[in-house]
Parts: sequence; C-alpha cells; structure tokens
Amino acid sequence: MGLHFGDLAKVRHVVTFYLSPFEQRAFANALSKGIPNTWRRISSNVLTVAPPFIVAYLTYSWGTKENLRLKRKDPAMYANDE
Repeated sequence: MGLHFGDLAKVRHVVTFYLSPFEQRAFANALSKGIPNTWRRISSNVLTVAPPFIVAYLTYSWGTKENLRLKRKDPAMYANDE
C-alpha cells in the first residue's frame, strides 16, 4: 500500500564511507592546529562583526539612559506642594 518512508527514492552513484567510532580521534590536533585556526578565523572577521555590535550596544545604552531620563519627575514642579 504505497511506498514506505525509506523507499521513497532510489539514489544511485552515491558512495558513502563510514569510520568506526573506535577509530575516530575526536581531539586530534586540537591544541596544535585547532586553537591557532580559531584565532586566525576570529581575527580575520573581527572588523566585519564588531562594528554592528558596537553600534547596537551604543544605541541600546543610549536608549535606556534616555528612557530613564524622560521618565524622571522634575522636582521643581513639586517644590510648593506643602
């Protein structure tokens, strides 16, 4: 009665390779190649990523300060209430 989920399409000419979990080395060269590569990738993109974040932070902090300033009551308006 119809096709099952695993038999929806026949894929041909695709070769897949599997490596046993016991043969994998999860942290191979992590310290010697991983950390320098991470530093290189971060330093090459910092000029692309940092300016929008800085502008967003400055806008947010200015908006927060301005909101608090506008919500404050003026003490001069209540000086003669007694």
